[in-house]
Amino acid sequence: MTSVYSAASAVSFDELLAHLKSLPVPLLPPAKAIDPTLSDKIASLYLHPALEALLHLLNHDLPSAHFLVRHMQSDPAFEAMYLHGILHRIEGDFNNTRAWYYDVAESEPFELVWGKATEDEKAAVEKKKEECENKMPPQKSARDFVDSLEKLSKGQGDKQALGKESRREFDTVLDWCIKKFGTGKHTDASKAWVQPSQEISEKGQSMVTGNDSFRKF
Repeated sequence: MTSVYSAASAVSFDELLAHLKSLPVPLLPPAKAIDPTLSDKIASLYLHPALEALLHLLNHDLPSAHFLVRHMQSDPAFEAMYLHGILHRIEGDFNNTRAWYYDVAESEPFELVWGKATEDEKAAVEKKKEECENKMPPQKSARDFVDSLEKLSKGQGDKQALGKESRREFDTVLDWCIKKFGTGKHTDASKAWVQPSQEISEKGQSMVTGNDSFRKF
């Protein structure tokens, strides 16, 4: 199940979403969920786990969202992989954000937000990758956004403008997830789980053995 609670949610999806949208948009690392009482209400809707994770993110509840997206770290769950990148940008782990954004750069939800990458953009990023730089999405608009948030985390930048861009990203992915999954009950969340790719499995093993630098999943 998506929720560990048997009780039905006391509020409807529309009511809960309206409340979540009234909260400050996730931007910089939050200390904890804005409203801890919402975690159970969100889970009790039994939404598709990607959509549930997104609602937890809107509540700045990173642990609840992380639990869900960790079960969907490979294709075809590109929307959850994208959410994983968003989660890491909210917690200030910008290199991880760039890596996840790179992995989903050609997916429909990501392109809806940032547009299709041009061949020149793809070539430039691949060249940087070959030069042992960190992974990053080819779309310049996405790279600029993450770069600006990293600067903002150090006290530089326009917080209001970046907040609007964050809101646009969330709203676009939210609308896409609602259209794809609907808001009906998905009582067996395991049907949405995917086996991790070989790359993800190898990184996980490296974290255990210490053969690679630590990457938080």
